Amino acid sequence: MDFPIRSLSPQESRVILALTQQGRRDVTRAEIIRLLGSSIKAADNVIEALRRKGWLERATWGRYLLVPPDQGPEAIGDSNLLALASRIADPYYVGFGTAAAHYGLTTQHRYVVFLVTPARVRGRMLGVARVKIVNQTTKKFFGFEPVDVLGHEVMMSDREKTAIDCIDRPELAGGVGEAAVILANASRRFDWAKAAGYIERIGTGTLAHRFGWLIDHVQADMPEDVRAHLLERSARSRKTWFGSDPARARVKDAIGFDETWRVFVNVAVEELHSSAGLGKRKTLRKDH
Repeated sequence: MDFPIRSLSPQESRVILALTQQGRRDVTRAEIIRLLGSSIKAADNVIEALRRKGWLERATWGRYLLVPPDQGPEAIGDSNLLALASRIADPYYVGFGTAAAHYGLTTQHRYVVFLVTPARVRGRMLGVARVKIVNQTTKKFFGFEPVDVLGHEVMMSDREKTAIDCIDRPELAGGVGEAAVILANASRRFDWAKAAGYIERIGTGTLAHRFGWLIDHVQADMPEDVRAHLLERSARSRKTWFGSDPARARVKDAIGFDETWRVFVNVAVEELHSSAGLGKRKTLRKDH
């Protein structure tokens, strides 16, 4: 495989050294023009050369990410897709299947970055990856924090919010079956009070029904007080469904209605088979 050559001309070196000394991870076109003190055309030529050689990656129009020198003399473009995607909108967070993959909650790695934002922006291609914009409602736009991704600060949903988001919209997590796997894996390190607070904050009984049923399905170690709270919360709302709307079409071999959580699970038994009991804590057997 041929890699971009990372050798630099004097003008190109001036830009990279200045950014490195300042500890910068991104730069705008206007800043490079001022730094070089040259014409716009000359600065654009420098920018284009740095992109071609693998030193800069375009994030949005007029803004670039530095591919730092510590990545060595050979650099592959799109080395940090999440950092590139994070420049598309503000505010934002990386969520759903993308966050789940980052935390190791799923083995499914897709060429899609789910960028959650209230801003009205368009998705775009970043190399071979596609950035999909998810416009969350205001009451669901919370539960994220900065994480370090290859030296870049990226806002990402925490484990609890990632699992809850995936249950709320499983189509953005690889489907209901994968959302169950994500919840099972995340539950082993859950802050249960935080998770319950998130569900209460979102304020929809439907989510409490679905979350509670899935917790029982994966046999996660949920504290009794949290379980009681979720049961009380779901009892205040109407019966609901999980999966596709059964009023439109019932899935063949669907799991069916659960009395405890008052939810019709319109999902085939086979789809959720691999996640059954997956959240149950395993204990080591002692030798006697």
